[in-house]
This record gives sequence, structure tokens and C-alpha cells, in this order.
Amino acid sequence: MWKKTQKKSNFIKKHKITCLLTCLLAYLIIGTTAPFWQYPEISPQTEEAVEEICWKQGTPGVDRTALLETNESAWEERIRLLSHARERIVLVSFDIRPGESTKDILSVLLNRADAGVQIRILVDGFSTAIRMEGQELFYALSSHPNVEIRSYNKLNPLLPWKLQGRMHDKYVIVDDEAYILGGRNTFDYFIGTYTDKHVSQDREVLVYNTKPGSQESSLRELEAYFEGVWNLEVCSPFHNDEALARKQKVKDAVLMLQERYTQLTKDYPRLFDEYPAYEERTYETGSIRLLSNPTGIYAKEPLVFYQLIQVMKQAQQCVVIQSPYVVCNAYMCEALTGLKQMVPDIKILLNSVENGDNFVASSDYLRNKGMLVEIGIPLYEYDGGTSNHGKSILIDDDLSIIGSYNLDLRSSYLDTELMLVIESRELNQELRGHMDAMEADSRRVVDADTYDVPEHVKVKEIPLWKQTAFAVAGFLLQPFRYLI
Repeated sequence: MWKKTQKKSNFIKKHKITCLLTCLLAYLIIGTTAPFWQYPEISPQTEEAVEEICWKQGTPGVDRTALLETNESAWEERIRLLSHARERIVLVSFDIRPGESTKDILSVLLNRADAGVQIRILVDGFSTAIRMEGQELFYALSSHPNVEIRSYNKLNPLLPWKLQGRMHDKYVIVDDEAYILGGRNTFDYFIGTYTDKHVSQDREVLVYNTKPGSQESSLRELEAYFEGVWNLEVCSPFHNDEALARKQKVKDAVLMLQERYTQLTKDYPRLFDEYPAYEERTYETGSIRLLSNPTGIYAKEPLVFYQLIQVMKQAQQCVVIQSPYVVCNAYMCEALTGLKQMVPDIKILLNSVENGDNFVASSDYLRNKGMLVEIGIPLYEYDGGTSNHGKSILIDDDLSIIGSYNLDLRSSYLDTELMLVIESRELNQELRGHMDAMEADSRRVVDADTYDVPEHVKVKEIPLWKQTAFAVAGFLLQPFRYLI
């Protein structure tokens, strides 16, 4: 009798635990996904405001610009620009991870902080929780009196309805002189040449203000945007505690960064000796406009996507869209279809699933490829061997758009995003050369199952297990594709 009672008691306990875990899992899934089921629409007020934007000014402005096309150039220009900061530095990144290039950048930031430069660093909350917590490398900066680090939407699993709110912006501002903006995160995968594994190509622009103090520079617009995000209630301090500097491991990290800075100045004196001659190494520009999504953590109207469609409609000759991957809903497909009918020559460049590094987006692309083909815009899948993370648009021969926005649902409806619309024939010409090279190493999509493949392009074979995984994931994720 006792044994039967004990078995029944154990069964009830296990049943309660199972129910509890099931309820917890349901709480997390529903909380994480439910707030985003419905796609917000563009409001009449937004339509009216965007309609009034002038994308070109036709005369030279105060800003000059240059492409940062390689990971090496991204490293060099960061070190060069940061090392000459005199008053303030702003560093904003979706993802910062420990690594060699990160140590280089932090060593320069620490040196500038020691020299009295005021530094503010803003990082997405997912990255601060997963990549930065417990890392003395970052505490070496956060404990400095001249450095403040904040986390955008700090990760809190107990509040799952907040988990999808991500800050996808990536930029650096130095003094009143210049800024770098684009798609690169801050670690070895995107910056520097410290590794030849897990590397991604990407793209940024450096914008140089020839008239510091002028209100005409696009730097003002970016500054205002930064201040708005920095002061949001969802941005919280990340270990800005000077007491951390007394801990031995943090002291060791500070010493390591100081020694690393000294070594950098010996190995690369040209980056530190004199102020960069940006006037000589940049292109003249006309108008530069900053496009941005709403900055809240919940579902938002697809402002950047809408603005991009409107500026692309101004094209008289051609449009080339480059995105690492493409994930669209019915509204986006309809907008792209309308664009195809208006622009004589238009194409989209993206990674092939064999070449790309985003499994989830690739799964959705394979499942919904037919829908994209029906739009009628030629698709070119890049098979160059290294994943291309660049997000850019060419319009005719004088407009270039570069930034962080991916042509997908997450970038359209969930994340903060930034894109620069730059009027410059020289920049456009250089960017066109890079896009032409990418297209040359791409296969054109004929239909959902057929390609035109250049003779020199070698397409990787996808193992059967991965093909199966793509198919299964593509099917299972359809109810939640608004998060991709």
C-alpha cells in the first residue's frame, strides 16, 4: 500500500513539474512573439513627411566621404580617427566581442580617456549580456571616469515581450570632425586581418566634416539621433563603477591595453603621427541624408524600407540593391513589384545559401524564393566564397545608400536601423565597381530551382543533412517569420 502511495505521489510531482515547465515555455514563446504578430503600417503623417524630403541638392556640401570596403581599411580608419580625438568619442555597435581588433580599439579609447576625452559607448543589450558581461576587458573602460557605457534594452528573460527589441546601429563619431557608419560589428569577423576564418566582407563610409562647428554637416543629424537613443529609458548603465578599477583582474586588463597601445604606436606610426589628410582621400558630396527607423523596442512602422522605396522611385536609369539576404512579406513584395514597374533597370544582389552565414534567413529564402522570383526583379546569388554582409543601394550614377539595413522583416519592423543617402558621382562610381565585381561572381536566378551560372563560379555543395535542416527550419519558422 505504501509503495502504491509513493508511486502516485511521485507521478503527481512529475506531472506538476511537467506542467510548470510547459507553462514556463509557453510564457516565453508567447511573450517573445505575440507583440509582433501584426505588421504596423506606414501612417499618412509619415507618407507626407517623406514626400517632402529632397534627396539631392546639386551643389557641393561641407561633407566629404570615402568607402571603407575592406576589413583592413575599417581597422585602419578606426585607429587613425580615434587616436586623434581631442574632446569626445561616440561608439555605437550592435555587437562587440572580445578579440584582437577589439583590444586594439579599446586600447586607443583608454588612451584618449586618460587624455581627458569624453567617451560614450552604446551597445545592444543582447551583446552586453552575452559578449561583455564578466569580461574585465570591458570593465577596464567602463570603470574609467571619462568613459560611460550603456546597454540598449538590457536582456531580461523574465520580460520576454521585450526580448525582440534590438539596436542594430553601427557607427563611430569623433569630435566635430568625422564619423564612420555602415554594417560592421565590432570584432575580428568584420574588422582587421587577425583571422582568416569566419570572416565576412562588409561596407562602411567615412564622412569628413570640412567645416567643424557648421550646422550644415550630416554629422549634426547623426548626433541628434544618437542623443535621442542614448537618453531612452530602455538604455541602462553597463558597470560604470570606478570601484571596479581597484580589482586586480581589471588592473591587469588596463595594463594590457596600455601596453598594447604603446606597441600599436610603434608598429603603425603613420596612424598616430599627424591628423589624417581626409580632404585628400575623400570624395566631394552634395546632400547626405540619414534614414532611421523608430527607436522603440516594440514593432515599428517600416520607415527605413518605405524611405528607401521612395528614393529608389526617383531613379531615371538603374537601381542595384545589395543585401546579405532577402526576407519579405506581402507589403514589401508589393512595394518592390511597383518599383520594378517604374525603374528601367533594377537588380538585387544577395548571398547564396551556400555562401551566406545566416541559417535562419537562408531557410526562409529557400522556402519563399518563388514569391521573390514573381516580383520580377532579377536576383543574383553571390558565390564568391566569403559571406558578404554589405547593405547598399546604387541609384543611377550619383546616389549611393549605405548602412545597417538588411532587406528583411527584422530590419524593417523590429530593429533600429540607419542608412545614409549620399549624393556623390565619385562614390557612386567606386561602389558600382565593387557591385559589378560581386555580380560577376554570382549566378542569376532563373526560377526557384534554376540558375544561369558563369563558367568560373564554383558553387559549394550543401550536405544532405544541411539541406534537410534548411527544409525543416523553413517549414517550422513560417508562423514566426516576422522575427527573421
